[in-house]
Amino acid sequence: MTPLVHAEQAVLGAIFLEPGQLDRLSAWLRPEHFSRPAHTAIYAAMLQLKTDGHPAAATTAGFPVPLAWVTDTLREASTRTRGLTASYLHSLASACPRPDHAPVYGRMVLEGAIHRSVAQHAARLHQAALADSRAGTVEETLHHAQVLTDVLADLARGWGTEARPVQPPTPYAPQAERPQAVGEQVLADEEFLLGCLAARPEQLLGLVRWLRPGDFADPGHQQLYRALGALHHRGEPIDQLTVLWETQRRGTLADGTLDSERVMRICDPLVGGAAEHFGEQVVHASLVRTAALAARQVGALANRDALAPGQLIGYALHALGPLDDVRRRLRLAREAEPEPRPPGSQPGAPPPAARIDAARARSRLADAAAAPAAPAAASCAALPSRHNHRSPS
Repeated sequence: MTPLVHAEQAVLGAIFLEPGQLDRLSAWLRPEHFSRPAHTAIYAAMLQLKTDGHPAAATTAGFPVPLAWVTDTLREASTRTRGLTASYLHSLASACPRPDHAPVYGRMVLEGAIHRSVAQHAARLHQAALADSRAGTVEETLHHAQVLTDVLADLARGWGTEARPVQPPTPYAPQAERPQAVGEQVLADEEFLLGCLAARPEQLLGLVRWLRPGDFADPGHQQLYRALGALHHRGEPIDQLTVLWETQRRGTLADGTLDSERVMRICDPLVGGAAEHFGEQVVHASLVRTAALAARQVGALANRDALAPGQLIGYALHALGPLDDVRRRLRLAREAEPEPRPPGSQPGAPPPAARIDAARARSRLADAAAAPAAPAAASCAALPSRHNHRSPS
């Protein structure tokens, strides 16, 4: 038997030996906290008898307990489950080392219940994410993500700890996983979104609030979105060539993440459309992937029996952090679009006077720093002039 089963038997045996221990347990230990149906039924029967005013429930510690306490518990528990015998209930009494340690044994049972509850809700979230991935929806994932978050908060209150994210130490940190397979439709949506943004860069204004590079499943698409964002941020024109140059500048052509043909194909100016819809689809897919990963991480933590409940709750909330971020940004995507920016901030518009002055100031500083090299520059500049006086051969 596992230590948890021993703890469940011990706390039930303590109540058989000293029914008054229910006064110390009934406020926080519930029947559903027991892992075995028989133990759940026995504890529920004890609580019911106490509520009904059974005489044994008022027995003082150290005084004999009426035999009716066992027989009446067996009769009440048998209405809730099958297979219980009087001999098993008597064996529970012998399984208790110290009846006065009942609250400690009950806390062990509660710890097991917390681990079990977190594992069950993480599994449900994972199943919902897989189902939504196949159906192309997010509603079930959103529902079960909220349920898991609420469960962690309730468990924290029941255990008496603060429900706050805590980064786990290295031994409990999530292990790197192999990239999950991504559907062709998801990749097609990402490509079309990038093409829409390259053809109509002004649409970036409505997406940058809630769409992040990490929302793209394909690493090359992530880099293309970063390149588009960098060009947009600097107020530079966006077309096939400028995007290609920016990806080269970022080293994504050299490391093989992208290639020139792919960039030119995705940024084809003939591609066009409303980017908001496809941006939301990309966030949908990102949310489902993030939920599946977070659910696996939380489930792995819940299976670590060495974790105390407070640690488990804190580490689980930390694992849900990326999912909470995607959920927040999805809400932003579904809200009304922000007010348009001033014309000077639109892509392709002339830069403001302040930026022009700052650029000129930097140029003057650069010229001053390069002054000692002026003679060499002048000699180099003289070469074309000599060639210009040559007659064509």
